[in-house]
Amino acid sequence: MNSAAATTIRPQSVKLISRFLRIMTDEDLVTVPEANTIIAELKHLAERGENLPPIMAKLIDQEQAATMLGVGLSNFKKLERENAFSFKRKMVGTSVRYRNIDIINFIMASDDSKPSEPANG
Repeated sequence: MNSAAATTIRPQSVKLISRFLRIMTDEDLVTVPEANTIIAELKHLAERGENLPPIMAKLIDQEQAATMLGVGLSNFKKLERENAFSFKRKMVGTSVRYRNIDIINFIMASDDSKPSEPANG
């Protein structure tokens, strides 16, 4: 086995780690945003062989968040009311904002074993 093959992360490994992180989030050992960040980084590394590019953190409004997720604003608001997202809103004065990085991590972590499923309760 050459050194390049030894350092490659396989998609199967990412799925297994995602399942393990799901258990850890259920036990409150790892936060959901933290797990989403780990999964997003691993998925990108497995798919492209490189780390995610650094992203400038910023707060975005509901319309921008909906656009990032590819849904309409009214659908986004409905999904948020139903706790369909692992990311939380931030209040800046009376304005609702979201961290763009949280939304990116939510998108990147999305698969059938994601810890970003809505929490019950």
